[in-house]
Amino acid sequence: MKIVVMGLDQNRAQITAEWLDTETGELSRRRIRPADRVGFRRFLGEFKGKQVQAALEATTGWRFVVEELQAAGHVAHLAEPAETAGLRGPKKRAKSDRADARHLRELLQQGRLPESWIPPAHILELRSKVRLRHTLVEQRGEWQQRMQAQLYHHGAPQRAGLLAAENRAWLEGLELPEAAPTQIEVGLSMVDHLQERIAPLDRELRAYARRQAGCRALQAHYGIGELSSVTILAELGDVRRFSSSRKAVRYAGMDITVAESDRRRAPGRLSRQGPPALRWALYEAAQVTRRPNAPDRDYYEQAAERLGGNRACLAVARKLLKRSFHTLRELGEEALQPA
Repeated sequence: MKIVVMGLDQNRAQITAEWLDTETGELSRRRIRPADRVGFRRFLGEFKGKQVQAALEATTGWRFVVEELQAAGHVAHLAEPAETAGLRGPKKRAKSDRADARHLRELLQQGRLPESWIPPAHILELRSKVRLRHTLVEQRGEWQQRMQAQLYHHGAPQRAGLLAAENRAWLEGLELPEAAPTQIEVGLSMVDHLQERIAPLDRELRAYARRQAGCRALQAHYGIGELSSVTILAELGDVRRFSSSRKAVRYAGMDITVAESDRRRAPGRLSRQGPPALRWALYEAAQVTRRPNAPDRDYYEQAAERLGGNRACLAVARKLLKRSFHTLRELGEEALQPA
């Protein structure tokens, strides 16, 4: 069977493809418009009887391209965007869709493509639900912060839990300028609406976590509950692709970056390069180490004395991530089986 090596540069308007027929040495290019599933499927129909090895970056929109390649019997290679860009080198070069497609095709042909893991369909669906919930929860928190800021701006006393019935009655009795009650009312209605959307997602994800083997194994660790376990599983995926737990920490964006030159060293900060939902789940799970009966309480107190409470929780979160890595790796393929 003829083998075709292809590079794909994808954006919303078009997909630029450059491919090499390894048998004849013929090099071809094409712009695929519109850049949607139907248009790309029509383009792949021209390669019947050939084996396409295609490389594309793991940017927005990669999923349907990979699915169409796999459905047609071809092989998709998902490239890590930052490392792929780094392989261009420091020399200034023209940056265009055609150059990007050529760069991907050459890296794949040379065996130098920095590949990302392509999750199975059920993990992709689970990841979408987890990230949707994380977004809704963040928006709910933002609206509560807006209400608190509005109250503080008008000198109202601080109260936690504005959603409670007694606090809602208290809000109605406040004497505020004309626009402020409207802003408070809108904030409460938005929070209620978001909570209505979050509740069914919570029920579905909790039920999944109770049935799925990997989630149940993760919940054996103190602090990891149903929602955090399903988030960790969805975002980490197959941990066997990491050679060590340190690689998992780096993937999550919880490694500490250091800027050092001569005798000057800037304070370390989180890289924040990984999935935000994963960092959120681990940090929430680490919060329970503040409890007196937590197994990591001593470690937390020692770290808190040196770094403060929040950084100590981050240190515990990294420990939980490493434990999760080893737990899922020991389970192997069973950890990713759908519930």
